[in-house]
Amino acid sequence: MGNPLASIEWIDKNEELESMLQNPDKITVHVIDQGFEAEVVKIAAPSGEYVLKTWSKSSRPDVGFQYHLLAGLPESGLSVSRPLGFGTDAGGHKVLLTSFDGKPIQKVNAKKMAEFAAILAGLHQVSTVEFATIQLPSYDFTAYFFPDGEEYADITKSLAPLLEQAEMKQDAIIHGDFHMNNLLEEKDRITLIDWTNAQLGDARYDLAWALVLISIYISERHAAMFLSAYGKKKKIKPEEHDLFMAIAYLRWILLNRRGGVPMGPETLKKVKNLMNGNAFLKDRNLV
Repeated sequence: MGNPLASIEWIDKNEELESMLQNPDKITVHVIDQGFEAEVVKIAAPSGEYVLKTWSKSSRPDVGFQYHLLAGLPESGLSVSRPLGFGTDAGGHKVLLTSFDGKPIQKVNAKKMAEFAAILAGLHQVSTVEFATIQLPSYDFTAYFFPDGEEYADITKSLAPLLEQAEMKQDAIIHGDFHMNNLLEEKDRITLIDWTNAQLGDARYDLAWALVLISIYISERHAAMFLSAYGKKKKIKPEEHDLFMAIAYLRWILLNRRGGVPMGPETLKKVKNLMNGNAFLKDRNLV
């Protein structure tokens, strides 16, 4: 594979990237992921290892926003990838170059869940005023998280009263897709990656989405650990828990119908049992 950095029109870049561009013969490239929305390659250079993410499919995120957000979040104590540059490649696709920060965490325990919860709670406590200069995006909740949801009448019918009761807010920076594959570990340092869905939103939903994914793909016990640890860092209202979990489960159902979630032989059975344990979704035939 050739050097992909050379063909990119960089809109902004730091000195570290400038040095890499001046020494192209010292760069090696390795494909590491062909994701649902983007392609990811690992780049090795004398100065270190990096990740180049290219949104070559239908997604067209604001990579400039991601670049500036990643540059500012460490000041709030959050561990995120270090941004080096962003721009567009020869095909007009948006690209972002960041530091390489390890591999996804494979084994979890109570200590790890507490660390993960502290990261998400810390994000939700970041002052949005500090990021006013980079124009945090805000979107209509239904249009963003339930795109084309109107095609599924049963989901729409179940979702509408939940959203009316929830009264969604846009008063916190949310990650939008907090799950274990977006948490990397290297030398005891945990880094939260993939800020494609970051925006001004409702922390209650962001928490619920994380809990739904933990419940489905790890266990309810680990989700309970996460919730307990989160509550020690940021106050949550127990009476809102089932409501926002129900909204998050409905999003999982929508993504499943569109083929966008990991699926194992027992996944649907597990989801059905989890939803039947939710007061707002009990006995609804959605799975």
